Amino acid sequence: MKRTTWIFCAALIAASFVIAQGPPAANAPKPLPGTKGAPRDPAASPASRPRPATANAQSYSADEIKKGEQRFTGQCGFCHGRDATGGEGGPDLTRSEIVAQDNRGDKIRPLIKTGRVDQGMPAFPTVSDADGMAIVAFIHDQKTKGDSQGGGRRQVDPEDMATGNAQAGLRYFDTACAKCHSGTGDLAGIAKRYQGLALMRRMLYPTAGRPAPKRPEVTLTLADGQRIVAPLAVEDEWTISITDAAGERKTYEKTAVKFEVKDPVQAHFDQLGKYTDKDMHDVFAYLDSLK
Repeated sequence: MKRTTWIFCAALIAASFVIAQGPPAANAPKPLPGTKGAPRDPAASPASRPRPATANAQSYSADEIKKGEQRFTGQCGFCHGRDATGGEGGPDLTRSEIVAQDNRGDKIRPLIKTGRVDQGMPAFPTVSDADGMAIVAFIHDQKTKGDSQGGGRRQVDPEDMATGNAQAGLRYFDTACAKCHSGTGDLAGIAKRYQGLALMRRMLYPTAGRPAPKRPEVTLTLADGQRIVAPLAVEDEWTISITDAAGERKTYEKTAVKFEVKDPVQAHFDQLGKYTDKDMHDVFAYLDSLK
């Protein structure tokens, strides 16, 4: 299978596109004796509500959509479904208000570029305009199809992911991951804490879920020689912001300071572009054996 070089979508719009679910209707059925909770009110399901209307009608070429599908489905499908209509861990992007209001990427692409680190969504400032627009094209095409066809969220069963070889995964792990992790150390019993999709998400995007990893740390050297070490708040192409000891955010122009960012999960994001589908599922199988 083709190398899945663009994994960033997963984290990508997940933190921004969560759909709020309303409270159960007042006349919702009462729980039966011996059952846990009341039967789910169908009216509270996101799939039961119409998708938000597209504010700006737009269409894309077949080549753009195909390219976007290749970028999107590599791993976004684990959370958002291969067709962007939602999975167990990610919302239905075709029902997103941001997508509905987006005009040829003016809202989606900034999220790809800057992310929302505090919500577990990494920033990808180096994503090219062409690749960003391809992703936008695919998401909008899926929303257009969904508007005409309807449909609901899709679930991901653990057995759907059990396709790898644990021994091959261990060999890959020893080569790519053992510098930072150990199956008998920090990862011992991880398959008891995370199962199925949750384990895959934790493996690929350690910023998702709890406990949250340590925030990236910045070492700044100011023009006067003063050296500051503090947690990274946010970074873009021109500025870098830290959170000082008092909890206040301070922003510096990158051209005015020297800086070094140490991100404890950067190796995971670097690895995303190196996995093949087989590698990814083999490593997952190995981690799933650590019970």
